[in-house]
Amino acid sequence: MHRFENKTVVVTGASRGIGAAIAKRFAREGANVLVSANEETVHTVADDIRSHGGRAASFVGDVTDKSSVIALFDTAEREFGSIDVSIQNAGVITISRVENLAEADWDKVMAVNTKGVFLCAQEAIARMRKHRRGGRIINTASGQARDGFIYTPHYAASKMGVVGITQSLAKEVAIENITVNAFCPGIIETDMWAYNDQAWGKLLGNYGPGELMKEWVEGIPMKRAGSGEDVAGLVTFLASDDAAYITGQTINVDGGLIMS
Repeated sequence: MHRFENKTVVVTGASRGIGAAIAKRFAREGANVLVSANEETVHTVADDIRSHGGRAASFVGDVTDKSSVIALFDTAEREFGSIDVSIQNAGVITISRVENLAEADWDKVMAVNTKGVFLCAQEAIARMRKHRRGGRIINTASGQARDGFIYTPHYAASKMGVVGITQSLAKEVAIENITVNAFCPGIIETDMWAYNDQAWGKLLGNYGPGELMKEWVEGIPMKRAGSGEDVAGLVTFLASDDAAYITGQTINVDGGLIMS
C-alpha cells in the first residue's frame, strides 16, 4: 500500500517510541518523511528508513523555539517540496507530588507539549496555505487529556491544551481543505512509559520495575499495552484520503482503557 506516494510528512519527537513508529509507517506507505527531535539519535531513524528503501531526512531542533521550528519546515521544503502532513508528537513528562513540583518542570512540560504543538502547527498551516494543496495536522494528546491523573497536573493541563488547540485550528482552516485532529495514546510500550512505571510506582506504593505497569495493563479491556505501530495505524488513517471528512476530533488509542 502506497497511500502517501509523493506526499511529504513531518514528524516531531521522532527519535524513538511513538514518533519513530509513525515515521517508519509513513515511509513504508511511500511518503517522504522529515523526522525531527531534540537529540542526535533522530538521525538513526532516518538512516533506518533509508536502509529499507524509504525516503527520509532528519533535523535536530527545539519545538519550543520559533526560529528552530521555521528551520525545521524550511528543511522539509528544501528536501522534499510542499508539506502535506505534520505530526506534532514531541512531548515530555515529569511526575511529582504537588508540593515538590518545580516551576521549571511546569514551564518545560507546558512549553514542549502545548506551545510546541502550536508553533509547529502554525508553521505547517502557513506552508500548506502557500502551496494551496490542503493538508493534515495531527497532534499528540494523551489519555490525560480525558482524565487528569495524580502527580501530573502540568502534564494533564498541557495535553488538555492540545485538544483545545486542535479544535480551534480545525474550525479556522477547514474551508481550506486542511484537517486538524488529535489522538490520545494510552499505555504504550515506550521509554516514556518505562519512566512512568518507575516514577509513579515509587510514589504510589514502592512498586518494583514493571510491577505498576503490569497492574495497570490488567485494567485495560484488551489486556495488553499498546505499541507504536498501534498508534501509527490510527495516525496514517487520519492523514489519508479516507479521513477527508474528519476534523476537530480527538481519538483514543488505548485498548479501551478510556471510552468516550
